[in-house]
Amino acid sequence: MPLHPEAESFVAQAKQLFPDLGGEVTDAATARRLSAARGDDRPRPEVERVEDRLIPGSYGVEVPVRIYWPSTKTGLPLLVYFHGGGWVFGDLESHDGLARSLANAVGAVVISVDYRLAPEHRYPAAVEDAYSATVWAAAHAAELGADASRLAVAGDSAGGNLAAVTCLQSQERGTPDLAFQLLLYPVTDHDFTTQSYVDSGPDCLLTRQHMMWFWDEYAPDLEVRDHPHASPLRADDLTGLPPAHVLTAGMDPLCSEGRRYAERLKEAGVPTSTQHCPGLFHGFAPDAGAIPVAAEAMREVYAVLRTALG
Repeated sequence: MPLHPEAESFVAQAKQLFPDLGGEVTDAATARRLSAARGDDRPRPEVERVEDRLIPGSYGVEVPVRIYWPSTKTGLPLLVYFHGGGWVFGDLESHDGLARSLANAVGAVVISVDYRLAPEHRYPAAVEDAYSATVWAAAHAAELGADASRLAVAGDSAGGNLAAVTCLQSQERGTPDLAFQLLLYPVTDHDFTTQSYVDSGPDCLLTRQHMMWFWDEYAPDLEVRDHPHASPLRADDLTGLPPAHVLTAGMDPLCSEGRRYAERLKEAGVPTSTQHCPGLFHGFAPDAGAIPVAAEAMREVYAVLRTALG
């Protein structure tokens, strides 16, 4: 299916800003500067309260987070969110509007995590920060006015990878207890020969060349990429993971691996719902307000979260 007509003009404009990774652009600093321009005009809905904090990570590292409260109520669900950006760019600002929308639409306290980025901090730095932030969230839920029994993780793209991996780590270590995982067009593997990679073109916005560059920056060692904490699709057993909702986009080279991960979860007996957006491109969630069909897709995501977190 071609790009949805409502998304055509947006993708055309975004392609002018999205860096030619691995081509003319080969350094992370330039890529971040060009990518940041995409988020300058994103709306930032009002929420009840926002607070930036530094929380303890592994090996003495402090992890910046931004916490959003939708209301003054207590006992709210708690959602830890990991932004996309190929593990190389993206930050609290790039996904500020999406985090605010999640807090308001789901009625949850949202913790957005500013994990360490590659290539300055390669795998497993981001994985360590994601898990540490989730452990911290569980331990401080009551202080935040949230209910630790309704703790979920979520992320888009590389952030979806970190959310999936955090679930694997939580199961392996026996803590924290997660109620749900939301994976928006997640990175789950490093196989560049899947059908969606073969079929992908410029309308996907994200290309095969981009993903190869991201992986080279994040985990240049091919053996490292095979580890389930880098490529969760390669985990031997997904049994016992928290219920999931996996969203895929038709105009996305990651579509095949996202759909396969959802299939693996189902095969392992994990309650898993799927949502496929055939005419949408990779990375649409933070800009959904500008594209009616994308806004409709995100309303379905919010409804799934509300139901899952009660």
